[in-house]
Amino acid sequence: MSGMLISMARGTLISFQVFFLTLLFSLPLGLVVAAGRMSKKRIISVPVKLLMLIIRGTPLILQLIFVYFAPYYLFRISWDRFTAAIVAFSINYAAYFAEIYRGGIESIPRGQYEAAKVLGFTRAQTFFRIILPQVIKRILPASGNEVITLVKDTALAQVIGVAELFRVAQNAASREFSTMPIFIAGLFYFVMNWAVSAVFVRLEKKLDYYQ
Repeated sequence: MSGMLISMARGTLISFQVFFLTLLFSLPLGLVVAAGRMSKKRIISVPVKLLMLIIRGTPLILQLIFVYFAPYYLFRISWDRFTAAIVAFSINYAAYFAEIYRGGIESIPRGQYEAAKVLGFTRAQTFFRIILPQVIKRILPASGNEVITLVKDTALAQVIGVAELFRVAQNAASREFSTMPIFIAGLFYFVMNWAVSAVFVRLEKKLDYYQ
């Protein structure tokens, strides 16, 4: 029993690392992708739109397999499973966050940009001091949903052999002839999603002054 709990604790740590690193890379990358998506230069916006269409139109499980195996078959380059998982997760979630960012940015009235220009703000100052705080407020519910989905999607990393929590739980359940490991894994996902939901509710309350 203690051995099972230790292995599940290790799997939990791997799941948390996948979750944390995906957010660390996909959140800022999504902003870059959103900027490319909204660019007035077609040479930038068209390839970004095509890339987003492919990423959002194919399953994450397929992208995981492609990112892990494609470099070897195309260039004879191999990399470890964990790195491949982080790359695939980050690219996938960056595409979804980019659409959320775009919706938030385009919802801000153009008059605010013009008023900021009259007041002497630069484009960077206008975006980071006036627009971005309002965008964050507006996109929090949608972003919260994506983060909750990410908690559950970390289980897909097992497809390329990453020993995250769900894979460890499955192995333990087969070995112990018990459903208890699966129950413990489900409890972890529930607690994680409860914590994520609580964080986003708190953030929304803190930003209530943006109406």
